[in-house]
Amino acid sequence: MRIISGSRRGKKLLPPVGDGTRPTTDRVKESVFNIIQSYLPSERVLDLFAGSGALGIEALSRGSSHAVFIDNSRDALSVCRRNIENSRFEEKSSVIQADALGYLEKCTEYFDIIFLDPPYNKGLLTRAAALIENRGLLAEGGIMVCETEVGGEEPSVEKTELIRSASYGKTSILIYRR
Repeated sequence: MRIISGSRRGKKLLPPVGDGTRPTTDRVKESVFNIIQSYLPSERVLDLFAGSGALGIEALSRGSSHAVFIDNSRDALSVCRRNIENSRFEEKSSVIQADALGYLEKCTEYFDIIFLDPPYNKGLLTRAAALIENRGLLAEGGIMVCETEVGGEEPSVEKTELIRSASYGKTSILIYRR
């Protein structure tokens, strides 16, 4: 795992510990960021179900101003914090240990880019996307980048438009714009 581009290009990232977190592969991450490059840099990024923090850190490396990293796993956030420190993005990052859905229910901020990479097919993607829409957490013109497995769960959204979908092996990426 590494940072693909930007100010910290080539910097190695620590992988998540154990089997509880499934990291986004470098190939998928590079493809996603090629697709969303016109939305970067952005002011506020949310890396929900952050795991190692690779997606939010990549956005920071590409010039985004601030990223919020949310995960409920203490072990995952320990790795995420170390990756942020090793990449020297501490001042541009907020790391919060919380249940993702609980965080969204209480969140009063809005974001330009939201990365959603929850455990596959547990209903979390659908519920998180609905909360983001219902609570107005995605800025006007902002994007929501969802990772799921091919043929897996897809969010049901009304206020955002699917602008791109792509598959990479067993992984499907869905990008919505408000």
